[in-house]
Amino acid sequence: MATPDKNRLQKLIVFPTETVYGLGASAFDPDAISAVFEVKGRPSDNPLIVHVADKNMVNDFAIEISDDAEKLMDVFWPGPLTLVLPKKPEVLDSITSGLNTVAVRMPNHPLAQKALLERGAMVAPSANRSGRPSPTSPEHVLADFGDSLSVIDGGKCELGLESTVINLAEEPYTILRPGHISASDIESILQKKVIRSTDSIQEGPARSPGMKYSHYAPKARVCWFNPTSDALQSDTLYLMLNSVEHFHGENVINYTNDLKKLAAELYDRFRQADIQGFDFIVIEKPTSKDGLSLALINRIEKASGE
Repeated sequence: MATPDKNRLQKLIVFPTETVYGLGASAFDPDAISAVFEVKGRPSDNPLIVHVADKNMVNDFAIEISDDAEKLMDVFWPGPLTLVLPKKPEVLDSITSGLNTVAVRMPNHPLAQKALLERGAMVAPSANRSGRPSPTSPEHVLADFGDSLSVIDGGKCELGLESTVINLAEEPYTILRPGHISASDIESILQKKVIRSTDSIQEGPARSPGMKYSHYAPKARVCWFNPTSDALQSDTLYLMLNSVEHFHGENVINYTNDLKKLAAELYDRFRQADIQGFDFIVIEKPTSKDGLSLALINRIEKASGE
């Protein structure tokens, strides 16, 4: 797919969020949205998330904001939670992949909020080539696109994994993409059971980004650590969650069960492994069942092609 010309590229802006850097385009400009798909090489049946600066902006996209949606906005916005809501007919099909729902979120980053207040609501998928590890620093954006895009530099992203996505368009509500905000967190607010999605590869347009295609993948092969058979190899980067006595070396990173740190650094580790020439990335699988563990497992298995 051809790269958009300079005039169309000027319609795009890369900005930091608390999760990853987003490739922003006005949610009301079909040409700018088309440029997003072209720049990323993104499949057209992979819907986009609309980013807003305040709750009032949601009214431009959703037919209604239910009481449950209001409750979640009040507790978790701004923050890493995306709500899938019934859409208004005028919402561009290029945003929703022709679905009758639209995904919206309010990022918790001052530079993102400033950009959204100045420019209005924007679609903002991760600012990387489609399928590559999501960018959590300006350097990652530069590595994928050179200096062709305007980038608001906010340093490293705090969280490093994309937002939780929940479908509120029908009950029972379903987590479409796990993230830092867990199903249990949401259940405690709504006092309703929330379905944990199996997040399997599906036919037709996906309800949420990250559901249908392989994502987040470095060039190195990503796989889970097998304590009974894996021996230390020089061509492998190891990301461990517990101290392993016979695993020592510059290519072994021990996170000592700090899942937040692993989440914040995961995509950077993927990219650094490629720069350093590793053939494999072996990761110790989280054993807890909390939301962040599920989010990490989701992203790592997407990167491994499982």
